[in-house]
Amino acid sequence: MKRLTLGKIFGAAAIILVGGFLLLQLVPYGRNHVNPPVIAEPAWDSPETRAQFMQSCGDCHSNETRWPWYSNIAPVSWLVYRDVVEGREHVNVSEWGRGGERHADEAAEVVQHGEMPMPIYLVMHTQARLDTGRKQTLVNGLARTF
Repeated sequence: MKRLTLGKIFGAAAIILVGGFLLLQLVPYGRNHVNPPVIAEPAWDSPETRAQFMQSCGDCHSNETRWPWYSNIAPVSWLVYRDVVEGREHVNVSEWGRGGERHADEAAEVVQHGEMPMPIYLVMHTQARLDTGRKQTLVNGLARTF
């Protein structure tokens, strides 16, 4: 009778994990990285507000999403894609006047309370972090714009 050693168990587990990871890559969800055209934007109160919004919020709330390398690797690609789709559904500054402004009146408030940008987004997008001054500037600009 053959004995299972710890090395054999770990080896089999590693093969199963790697095989499972590779199989996940075959799932097509989350890889549609098409940015629809920019149709119309809000009347920004200033170019600075627009620039700051695009830097901190634009990847999920516009049609100008920058798709990073990890957005092509499942299961992270699924999460990134879902966040972009949901973000565009709430506020999409690239489709202003066509439903993109659904929840824009809440934008300043969610930034003020630290709900946006989402903490998980800030892990890989340090340029989106808002110190106290930048945060207040963005909040004021969003309140005037929306």
